[in-house]
Amino acid sequence: MRRCGPTQELDETPGPGLRRRGTMTDARGDAPLMETGIDPATLGDDDLFRELASLYRARLATLRHGPDAALSNHFKRTAELETEYITRYPSREVDPDRLTQDF
Repeated sequence: MRRCGPTQELDETPGPGLRRRGTMTDARGDAPLMETGIDPATLGDDDLFRELASLYRARLATLRHGPDAALSNHFKRTAELETEYITRYPSREVDPDRLTQDF
């Protein structure tokens, strides 16, 4: 097996790690993987928040020291996860103390 990420593996031979037409799944075989990870739409809220937190922790190191491909994947994954968050919480609370100007 080949590692696809911290918790994902891909079978090199057809089986539970591969779906028809080559769509990868996570190690359990139940969540489809996107090019940069598990499809955010299939994540529960806790998993989505955990993925976002992990991504933000790795951000500076990826920006400063990662190769171009890693930075590109980071941008894509950030967009995927943040878009899913905004889709789920379009009316999220905005802390007025965080505003820098009146909107």
